[in-house]
Amino acid sequence: MAGEQMATLMVTDITVGGMTCAACVRRVEKKLAQLEGVTATVNLATGLARVSHPVAVAPEDLVAAVEQAGYEAALPAHEDEEGAEAEEAEDSSAGDRSARQRLAVTALLAVPVLVLSMVPALQFRNWQWLCFMLAAPVAVWSAWPFHRRALRGLRHSTATMDTLVSLGVVASFSWSVYALFLGGAGEAGMRMDFSLVPSASEGMAHLYLEAAVSVPLFVLTGRYLEGRARRGTGAALRSLAELAAKKVSVKDERGERSVPIEQLRVGQVFVVRPGERAATDGRVTEGSSAVDLSLVTGESEPVEVRPGSALIGGAVNAGGMLLVEATAVGADTQLARITRLVTEAQAGKARAQRLADAVAGVFVPAVLAVAVTVLGFWLGAGADPSAALTACVAVLVVACPCALGLATPTALMAATGRGAQLGVLVRGPQALEALQHVDTVVLDKTGTLTTGHMTVAKVTVLPGALTQDEVVRLAGAVEQGSEHPIGRAVTAHARRAATGEALPEVTEFVSVPGCGVTGRVDGRTVDVGTPEGKMPRALAKALTAAEEASHTAVLVRVDGRAKALIAVGDLLRPGSYRAVHRLRRLGIRPVLATGDRMAPAAAVADALGIEEVHARCTPEAKAALVRKLRQDGARVAVVGDGVNDAAALAAADLGIAMGTGTDVAIGAADLTLARGEIEALVDAVRLARRTLGTIRVNLAWAFGYNVVTVPLAMVGLLDPMLAAAAMSLSSLLVVANSLRLRSWQPSVARSRGQRTHGGKALVR
Repeated sequence: MAGEQMATLMVTDITVGGMTCAACVRRVEKKLAQLEGVTATVNLATGLARVSHPVAVAPEDLVAAVEQAGYEAALPAHEDEEGAEAEEAEDSSAGDRSARQRLAVTALLAVPVLVLSMVPALQFRNWQWLCFMLAAPVAVWSAWPFHRRALRGLRHSTATMDTLVSLGVVASFSWSVYALFLGGAGEAGMRMDFSLVPSASEGMAHLYLEAAVSVPLFVLTGRYLEGRARRGTGAALRSLAELAAKKVSVKDERGERSVPIEQLRVGQVFVVRPGERAATDGRVTEGSSAVDLSLVTGESEPVEVRPGSALIGGAVNAGGMLLVEATAVGADTQLARITRLVTEAQAGKARAQRLADAVAGVFVPAVLAVAVTVLGFWLGAGADPSAALTACVAVLVVACPCALGLATPTALMAATGRGAQLGVLVRGPQALEALQHVDTVVLDKTGTLTTGHMTVAKVTVLPGALTQDEVVRLAGAVEQGSEHPIGRAVTAHARRAATGEALPEVTEFVSVPGCGVTGRVDGRTVDVGTPEGKMPRALAKALTAAEEASHTAVLVRVDGRAKALIAVGDLLRPGSYRAVHRLRRLGIRPVLATGDRMAPAAAVADALGIEEVHARCTPEAKAALVRKLRQDGARVAVVGDGVNDAAALAAADLGIAMGTGTDVAIGAADLTLARGEIEALVDAVRLARRTLGTIRVNLAWAFGYNVVTVPLAMVGLLDPMLAAAAMSLSSLLVVANSLRLRSWQPSVARSRGQRTHGGKALVR
């Protein structure tokens, strides 16, 4: 029984406050891992800990563990989400305002000290005492957040970036106090030269008031700007949250009434007026309109909906009023799934970031040891105490694990948010890493490369008294009584061609299984059925072309005479050729695997230029194909949309589901193309490569910065003031580099319209 309980794991999110660097992240993760059966992933950029724990470990125990590590912790509020969001926004605004006020006061006090210390010509009689009075509140009040967190870490036997900053400020200010009161620097008329490279003082102790004020000033500035930038990386996730409706207008036998969204149930009908967002997923029962899905699926073109059409929650109604029956509510809606996927992706870590966090765990203690060693070395070598202290303080201040902690999460936040805007939903950094290395993609045919439903591909009409529109109208009218997929495709095509006009009534309707349908429309006898017997040359030629394209053809006879041939088939998606072509340019080999017959599979492959085709594939055969490709050394991604694709999706290095597919396929996939277009796969590959490239640059900068600056500080070639500025700038550069992903744009195909492949003109 105990084993079963331990085997049942829960996932709890905890908001962690007070973390400032990767060392803090490592500390929280290690503290949580001390609980039996608990593993945790902590994100510095979001301040969120995602904890996997047994049922026996209560969420309150997790909060207590984080607090024992010296950090603030809280469970997310669920009861009143709207109130919780408002309170969170208010707290964020108050925190931002407090940080801005502290920074403004610090700047007013610190700037005069910096100017007087750096420009000897401005140093008047007793200038050093004015600087002391201005520097004291900066060293104590302005730097108090660093001192407080350093003391809290000391109580828990841990050291973080705040420990380094606090020690640097305390050491600089304490030495300056000694210099003023005991070291001769307080004498009237004292002058102090300024140099960017530390040098020994002559006859008196050197003042370090400029370091005591510059460290808090630059670090506070850097963290304020960094915080604003980090909030920008989560803008896409906040925009998704804003799409969720708070109220909904429900229509029932009691009339129309506004209720909280939490009270809406599946099956209830709600109203979506022009300009409003759909409150939840549903099916249109009355009305027609164009809806904007750009913020949900990334598709910029408005989509026409009418009775029977599916509607996604968060879609904006751009036309007439709609009545919609709710088909999913709460956490089951597509918008909720998108938000959940983005949140989970941002909570994960790439392999490189785990290495960075491991380094950060020992980084701060190592820096403290180096600083003490540097101080002892210079004093033992007979150097001036001022110069020795300068090197020690510079080492403390310049070392920066902040950038290590921000390298991956900020890039992931920006990339997953941008991906969601483009209709690419990633489960986590592991999916991005796998997508970057994919060299083979197995594509399903029906619903992935093709539309997945029967559509009229071509209509060939004999010259004569009847036009194409008239023939289509007659055929569509007689097929209204048919339940066959081909008949429904013909009727749907006729209704679209009629541009809103109703099709005429059919009488004397007869359906002959395997042959077709017949009936009287507008006084004419109309037969739509299998092409048999002799027919005009033009129609015979059209029939041959349809068969070569693996389309099903039906012959339309009016009053006993053949008038037209309608080819029906599962058409290629508009962007399929462009997507396959661009995948090849990215070095990815396309493979077609379908359960369909070889003839239609070969036709699709020939049209798209896919050389490897596997037809008549069962779900087991698809999964076996994926395993074989992997055994041959390929890194395989599978794209599918149906239940029959689930096994192959799970067996691949990376499973990719079409957003228009089944829940089973989406559940088995690592990545979902929400906008239901295969071209989104190319965008996903390019976004993954750009994101991993950004993370590598961030980590290279974070490691390289310390490799260069710490030795400079150790040998006395880096002033503490410059060290503070460089340390703040390093984190800011990492965040700014990640923010570039927010404006990443998919490439546009170089040429549009017509391409040729294999001697055939492909019109898209």
